Amino acid sequence: MSLRRLTVLGATAVLSVGLTACGSPTDTASSASTSSGASGSASCTKDSMKTLTAGKLTIGTDKPAYGPWFADDDPSNGKGYESAVAYAIADKLGYAKGDVVWVVAPFSTVIAPGAKNFDFDVNQVSISDERKNAVDFSSGYYDVRQTVITYKGSPIDGKTAVADLKSAKLGAQVGTTSYTAAKDQIAPTTEVAVYDTNDLAVQALKNKQVDGIVVDLPTAFFMTATQLDDGVIVGQLPAKGGAQEQFGAVLDKGSALTPCITSAVDGLRSDGTLDKLVSQWLSTQGAPELK
Repeated sequence: MSLRRLTVLGATAVLSVGLTACGSPTDTASSASTSSGASGSASCTKDSMKTLTAGKLTIGTDKPAYGPWFADDDPSNGKGYESAVAYAIADKLGYAKGDVVWVVAPFSTVIAPGAKNFDFDVNQVSISDERKNAVDFSSGYYDVRQTVITYKGSPIDGKTAVADLKSAKLGAQVGTTSYTAAKDQIAPTTEVAVYDTNDLAVQALKNKQVDGIVVDLPTAFFMTATQLDDGVIVGQLPAKGGAQEQFGAVLDKGSALTPCITSAVDGLRSDGTLDKLVSQWLSTQGAPELK
């Protein structure tokens, strides 16, 4: 879910709008066994984990690395929600900040089958059964709600119900759950336009080639506050039945590290770290919910 970069101050000040239904996750979408402890098990320690480079933890994400997930296009600074979560996972496993190595991993390659150039990846990747056929996931570190944004005065500005969006021309990033939500939950009469990145979707919205685009809620706040001069959040899509959509860390299929990363994430949830990081980097005030 691409976003334009955000400074540290911007991540907290610009996003003083919030996530009524988003935050640290429940344990509904875990795809891995949690039998190995993150810090207490001999198999999940810095000395015993078989990482790409001995004694190092290699973490992937896309470039540019946008806020509020990262700050200043620099995952290594520990600022932004996913950067902070990544370092918290590393700490749970006994890795110091200097032991963490960041590599560029484009979204399309992260979710595709094949060997990875990272031990795990954090890149706003939603856990899904289909993706589990190609990769492993940790348990979820963030609950996701999809959101429709537009520009002031557009045909959908001020709409309050999903049914009001049926005739809209909508867009979303290809291969994302935002695209799936636009296509399946809204089911507009006009085919949903697809874009390689959210930046391209934003440009289409600026050019009024689409009436609105669908993105996750933190991305929606950022886009409407910083990328669009007259950006408007139309509203959050209703929560779907079944399991809560969540972002999870991505690992190579069958990775021996999956239980360790999952256990670390579970520990961060149970000790309140995820809640604290959501409050610090993703703020907590509201957005309208579509009926």
